[in-house]
Amino acid sequence: MPSHSHGTHGTHETTNSATGIEPAQMLQFGKERTEAMIHVQKELLDAYQQASKAWVDRVQSEVKFWSELAGKLAASRSVPEGMETCSESIAHRLQMAAEDGRRLFEDGQKMIAALTGSLTNGAAKAP
Repeated sequence: MPSHSHGTHGTHETTNSATGIEPAQMLQFGKERTEAMIHVQKELLDAYQQASKAWVDRVQSEVKFWSELAGKLAASRSVPEGMETCSESIAHRLQMAAEDGRRLFEDGQKMIAALTGSLTNGAAKAP
């Protein structure tokens, strides 16, 4: 590969004629890309950890819900009282399901934002 030497205060840097990039520029570019990927991985890991904690909390609330429902049904003194307990529980469970959907959507958005943000930032830094 042909290369050109450029003298700079007694030092010689070789420019790759195919890319027009000096080795120092290539190293800097590689360093920036590596730092960008580490940043993306950290953002994704943070998002995963937050989501994981939220879903563990959610599983615990689900166990509590079913346990409380069993206790309320056992304490019911009549069929109408048991039916009312079931009706209230179904409404509460539907609300929980709606919150699950919202949380899942938000978690997905956080992860997509981390990925697209890194791609946007990486494209802006390209030489």
